[in-house]
Amino acid sequence: MELSKILVSFFVIQFLLFHSPIYAAAPGNSNIFREYIGAEFNNVKFSDVPIYSGVEFHFILSFAIDYTMSSSSPSPTNGQFNVFWDSDNLNPSAVSAIKNQHSNVKVALSLGGDSVGGSSAYFNPSSVDSWVSNAVSSLTNIIKQYNLDGIDIDYEHFQADPNTFAECIGKLITTLKNNGVISFASIAPYDDDEVQNHYKTLWKSYSQVIDYVNFQFYAYDKGTTVSQFMDYFSTQRSNYEGGRILASFGTDGSGGLSPENGFFTACSKLKSKGDLVGIFVWSADDSKSNGFKYEKQSQGLLAISH
Repeated sequence: MELSKILVSFFVIQFLLFHSPIYAAAPGNSNIFREYIGAEFNNVKFSDVPIYSGVEFHFILSFAIDYTMSSSSPSPTNGQFNVFWDSDNLNPSAVSAIKNQHSNVKVALSLGGDSVGGSSAYFNPSSVDSWVSNAVSSLTNIIKQYNLDGIDIDYEHFQADPNTFAECIGKLITTLKNNGVISFASIAPYDDDEVQNHYKTLWKSYSQVIDYVNFQFYAYDKGTTVSQFMDYFSTQRSNYEGGRILASFGTDGSGGLSPENGFFTACSKLKSKGDLVGIFVWSADDSKSNGFKYEKQSQGLLAISH
């Protein structure tokens, strides 16, 4: 009798597993706080930035770029990455120190960025295979030297079509994860047709290896309102369906919805709907002058249990 009950239960479970519709789980609220650091060489240190214990904190070193280090005219290196952040202050020993001091801190590096040596930094591979091979090798060396945890993709200018970009970046992330070199990866698109074409093509083929979408909401017009921000957020959730999309603001006075104009009001609205995955900031370099006021406010909001 007991055996027949077990067999019936087994077949019921099998039926449910194979015949029930599977729905993608909504990302939901979480407590991830991320901040770019080191791009502007103003001597900001990890230890300058307030770190709350109630958040998962990611520093993102900006930037590693596959260009030569020539001060006069840097040129593309087909995936041979070099360190272009403030490595005097943000060096391997500084990474180890901040991670040892705060168990909730992880450190990543971002690839590309807007410019190098005063000119646009282009994604410019010779071929998919050669670029991926060089990128895996050079980034593995940097990541191990600095004891880093993840990578962020922030190319903003392209001399390659969207499919080439998707294959290069998708294979890079996949290989680094399979090799145990990184534990997470993010992308940092913004609302520009060429940029979106490249990143949405990447997302379509490789969303399964991308953990976070650092959407640059501060690239929208200055003076963005709360209702506009909510619309923009909804649009990007559709563009990167199923992705963990973070809310963002800039402390460089660039654009988007600023903290002064209601950014935290918008975040509270997202949180009440279960849509606030986290917050990221561009950048610690710019926030140093105001004492990291909004970093504190962001982490305070995220640390409150929903």
